[in-house]
Amino acid sequence: MNKKVVLAFSGGLDTSFCTIYLAKDMGLEVHSVIVNTGGFSDEELKQIEVRAYELGVASHATVDETQNYYNDSIKYLIFGNVLKNATYPLSVSAERVCQATAIANYVKKIGASYVAHGSTGAGNDQVRFDMIFNILIPDVEIITPIRDLKLSRESEIDYLHNHGVSYNAEKAKYSINKGIWGTSVGGKETLTSHETLPEEAWPTPVTTTESKRITLTFKNGEPVAIDGDHLGPVKVIQQLQAIAQPYGIGRDIHIGDTIIGIKGRVGFEAAAPVIIIKAHHTLEKHTLTKWQLSWKDQLASFYGNWMHEGQFHDPVMRDIEAFLQQSQETVSGDVQLELHPYRFNIIGITSAHDLMSNKFGSYGEMNNAWTGEDVKGFSKIFGNQVMIWHKVNQK
Repeated sequence: MNKKVVLAFSGGLDTSFCTIYLAKDMGLEVHSVIVNTGGFSDEELKQIEVRAYELGVASHATVDETQNYYNDSIKYLIFGNVLKNATYPLSVSAERVCQATAIANYVKKIGASYVAHGSTGAGNDQVRFDMIFNILIPDVEIITPIRDLKLSRESEIDYLHNHGVSYNAEKAKYSINKGIWGTSVGGKETLTSHETLPEEAWPTPVTTTESKRITLTFKNGEPVAIDGDHLGPVKVIQQLQAIAQPYGIGRDIHIGDTIIGIKGRVGFEAAAPVIIIKAHHTLEKHTLTKWQLSWKDQLASFYGNWMHEGQFHDPVMRDIEAFLQQSQETVSGDVQLELHPYRFNIIGITSAHDLMSNKFGSYGEMNNAWTGEDVKGFSKIFGNQVMIWHKVNQK
C-alpha cells in the first residue's frame, strides 16, 4: 500500500485538524480535495486552496460537481417536492451523497490507498461517507480522526495551535455548510431542544424589506426561467437564492431522526429550494391527476428518506427517478409569487395543461360533463358496499 490519503477538505476546523494529524501523526501523504456543489465563489475556492497548502498538503484539487449534483439529485428532489419531515429540503443530505461519490472517483483517479473525512461520531455524514466509500472503493481504507479520537472543537483548536496553526475560536462557534440547495448552520443552540439560532449565526443577513413579485417558469417540472429570463435550472436556483435570501425566506431549524437512531437539530437557510418546491407543487396540483399526486407523494417520501440516509446508489432509486421523470410530462407553466420579509405567498399559475378549466364547468357553480341525476345514481353506487356493511353489521 502506498501512503497516499485523499482527504475530503473544506478548510474548516475539522478538516484542518485532519490535514495536520494525517501528515504529522500518521505519516501519510495528504492529497486534499474539495467538491464544489455550487456553494462557493471562485474567490472562496482559491482561499481554501491556499489554506490547504499552508497546512502542508502534497496536492489540492477542486472538483466542480454543481451541474452533476443538479442532474443526479436536485432535479428529482424538485420533481418529488421533497421536504424531510415537511420542513427540510435535504440541503446537506443529498449534497453529501454527491460529494462522497466524487471523492471516491478522485481516489481512483490518483490511486490512493486511504481516504479520510472529518465526520464526528454523532451525525449522519459518517454513515453516508463510509457507506458510499465501501460501495464504490471497497479496497480503500477509511480514516476518520475526529470520530476515532472523540475530539471536542476546543481540543482541535488547541492541537492546531500546538502545531503553529492559528484558528479563530469565535469562527468555530458555528459550523456552516454551503451548497446550491441550501446552507446548513450548526451551533451550540442546535444541540438543545429549546434554543434558536441568533441573528448573527445566519450567513445571510436580512437586508431586503420591500415586497417583490416574481414569476417562475417550469418546463417538464424543471425551473428554467425567472421573470421570462431563460437561464436554465442551475442558474435559476442561484439567481432566485440571490433575490430571496436577503428577505430571510427559507430560514428554519429542522429536527429529525439520524441514521444512527438519535434525534438531531440543524439550522438552515434555503430560500430558493423552499420557494421552488412550493411553486412546483402548486403547479402540479393544477396539472396532475389525483392518483398521480397520490403515488408521487408516496414514492417521493421514500426517495427523500433513502437519499437522506445516503442510499443514492441503491438501484431502486433509479426506478423511482424513472417514475418521477415520467410524471413531469405536463408540469409546465408559470407560477406567480410575492416575496416579503421572512415569508412568501403563491398568487397563482398559468399553464396550457391546467386541469382547472372552465370548459368543463366551474367549481361550486355548474358542471358541463354530467347532470344532477347522474350524480344521484353515482353516489348510490359509490357508497353501495359500505351501506351493505353497515346494514349487515347493524352499525
